[in-house]
Amino acid sequence: MYALLLAIIYIAFISLGLPDSLIGAGWPVMHSDLGVPVAYAGIVTMIIAGGTILSSLASERVTRRFGAGAVTAVSVGLTAAALIGFSASGSFWLLCLWAIPYGLGAGAVDAALNNYVALHYAARHMNWLHSFWGVGASISPFIMSYALTSGLGWTSAYRTVGLIQAALTFALMLSLPLWGKVNPLRPPAHAAGREEGHDDAHPTAGRGSAHVPLSQALRIPGVVLILVAFFAYCALESTAILWSATYLVTDRGVAPATAAAFASLFLLGITGGRFLAGFFADRVGDRQLIRGGFVVVGLGVAMLALPLDTDVLALVGLVVAGLGSAPIYPAIIHSTPVSFGRHNSQAIIGIQMAAAYTGSTLAPPLFGTVSTWTGMSLLPWFLAALVALGLLMSERLNRLVAQRTRS
Repeated sequence: MYALLLAIIYIAFISLGLPDSLIGAGWPVMHSDLGVPVAYAGIVTMIIAGGTILSSLASERVTRRFGAGAVTAVSVGLTAAALIGFSASGSFWLLCLWAIPYGLGAGAVDAALNNYVALHYAARHMNWLHSFWGVGASISPFIMSYALTSGLGWTSAYRTVGLIQAALTFALMLSLPLWGKVNPLRPPAHAAGREEGHDDAHPTAGRGSAHVPLSQALRIPGVVLILVAFFAYCALESTAILWSATYLVTDRGVAPATAAAFASLFLLGITGGRFLAGFFADRVGDRQLIRGGFVVVGLGVAMLALPLDTDVLALVGLVVAGLGSAPIYPAIIHSTPVSFGRHNSQAIIGIQMAAAYTGSTLAPPLFGTVSTWTGMSLLPWFLAALVALGLLMSERLNRLVAQRTRS
């Protein structure tokens, strides 16, 4: 039963990664077919991000009422309907309309599923599951490429992924009886919080347990620290993904094809690094993974910035930064029940998802705007500031949790 549900969750993470790269891969053709400027992609992604942030914040209430399994199944179904709606969209504004349920479904399932895994499964699975998400995100551009080169059109790619999501929805519905039967993973006694608001009185923090309002969750000591750290990490990751190739070409004189290849290696470093981190995550622990991840990213950014005659170090630095980024996101989520109490984890992870999407959405255009005045040479310094912010906030949280444990 444990293994069967875990297998379904692994498939779910692959499937959830599939839609995330479709619009980027297909937009060069989509905008032409829809008769809108290239820049209009930003409107669609902002609508999706807005829906994702709202549903992440609401996920705690609905998950406590209906359970993680039901929320996951319905949210994936909502995403499936939106993707099939994309495939039938003959106008840009219809695409925007379908982007609303897409975002709402994505945020709710992200928060509910991540919290369920944090409560019930070991750290290695959190890393491997997010690695599998990367597999899905890496596959979807090939689905779009095949659809375009075979003459089927971009709508066929969205229809294909939408049908995959619909099949996953059916599998999740069949698995609903299993979700309440998996025993929660209990944190070590020395790691669990002891003060009020951090107890384990509600072991699964699932269906039927007491609601934790947003204002109450934000007042829990240390929550703001982890939200800023998560915001900084996701801002760092999304900015590096979008602008690193441009930086290598304009400031380091790297050939565009080479820059694009190494920019993709940053993403592959994250996916592969999460897979590797899973083998030692349980022994090392979440806090060490977060600390070590930020330090390695900082090393990679320093290599990217060094003004040497050769570009090899900068290219390698991008790969190193990707590997360092790998364990941070999964470790922050997996550490939440231990740092703040199992009863509070769903509410806090929902807010974390909102902070993550806010950072991912706002940081890349912010850097793009600033770079029009300063030039692309600012990129390593921008990334370094985010690394320092994330590391500082996470270390302050570690000290706070340690003090709480001793008391």
